[in-house]
Amino acid sequence: MLRLTHAPNIAIAALWADALQQAGMPASVQRYYLGSVAGELPPDQCQPEIWLTHAEHEARARELLHSLQNMPQRRWLCVCGETVEGGFEQCWNCGTDMPAATR
Repeated sequence: MLRLTHAPNIAIAALWADALQQAGMPASVQRYYLGSVAGELPPDQCQPEIWLTHAEHEARARELLHSLQNMPQRRWLCVCGETVEGGFEQCWNCGTDMPAATR
C-alpha cells in the first residue's frame, strides 16, 4: 500500500477515493474519523488520507487527482448581460440555459 495524499475533509477524500476506484485503481480512505480529535492532536495529523492498494498505480493516480483538483472553470455571458462562472449551466439572474456552443 502507498499513501497518495491528504484530503482537506472526509467528503473530498471519499470523492477522490471513489474516482480512483472507478478508474481501476483500488484505493481507500484512512484516518476517516480522526477529525474528531483535532485540537488534541495537531490538525495536520487528523486529515483523511488516500491510500492506493498497488504502488504501481501511483503515477496514473497522481495524474487523475491533479486533473480533478485543477478542472477548468467555464465562463459565459448570458443574454441578460450577466457573466456566469464555474459549473453553472443556468443563469442565476434570469434562468436562461447556457448556450450549447459554450458546453
